[in-house]
Amino acid sequence: MIEIRRARDRFRGGSGTDGITSLHAFSFGQHYDPDNLRFGPVMACNEERVEPGAGFAEHPHSHTEIVTWVVEGELTHRDSTGHLGVVRAGDVQHLSAAGGVRHSERNEGAVPLTFVQMWLSPLAPGGEPSYTLVPGIADSTPYDVPGAGATLHIRRLAGGERNALPGAPMLYLHLVRGELALAGQLLAPGDSVRATGEKGLEVSASSGPAEFLVWELPAG
Repeated sequence: MIEIRRARDRFRGGSGTDGITSLHAFSFGQHYDPDNLRFGPVMACNEERVEPGAGFAEHPHSHTEIVTWVVEGELTHRDSTGHLGVVRAGDVQHLSAAGGVRHSERNEGAVPLTFVQMWLSPLAPGGEPSYTLVPGIADSTPYDVPGAGATLHIRRLAGGERNALPGAPMLYLHLVRGELALAGQLLAPGDSVRATGEKGLEVSASSGPAEFLVWELPAG
C-alpha cells in the first residue's frame, strides 16, 4: 500500500510573529487528528523555518528519538547534558531523549534557517540521553537509529537519475527539494510517502535535482 500526503495538507503551527513557521505531517500539539498519530515508529515530521535570532526556548523531551536534517542555515543546539552543536546543511543530528532531557534550538546565524525534524518512538523506554552530530553525511550513507529499530537514508539525485528505495516492511519518504516521480505520481517539496509491504519501489528525478529522506522502518 502506498499513501501520498501533500505538503498543502500539513498542519500549520507557529505564529510567524515569533519568527517561527512550522508545518506538521502528523497530529501535533494543538492539532489532534486521531487518524494521523503516527506511521510505525514515526510520530512527527516537522518542517521548521526560523528567522535569525529566533528559536525554541529550552523544553523537555523523554522517550523520543529526535533526528534533525538542516536544509539551509545553521541550527544551534544546547541540552541539559552539556552538549552544544551547530548543525549545518547536510549534517544529521540525533538526540536520544531516553529517560529525559531538556534542550533548546535556535537560529544564531545571519540567514534564515530551514530544517526537518523527525521524532520516532523508542523500542523501550528509559535509559540515559545521548547526542550525536554527523557532519556532511554522504549520499546513500545509512544512519541507524537502533533505539527505534529504524534507519535513515539521505538521497540526492541529478535530473534523469533513478533510485531504488530500500526493501523494508514500512517506508516513510519526505521530499526536501526538487520533484520525484513514484508509482505514476509526481511529488513536490514537502510531500511525503507512507508505504507498507511494498517491494521494488523506485523513484526518478526527471525534471532536475532532488533531495529526499527515506526511513526504513520495522513492521507494525
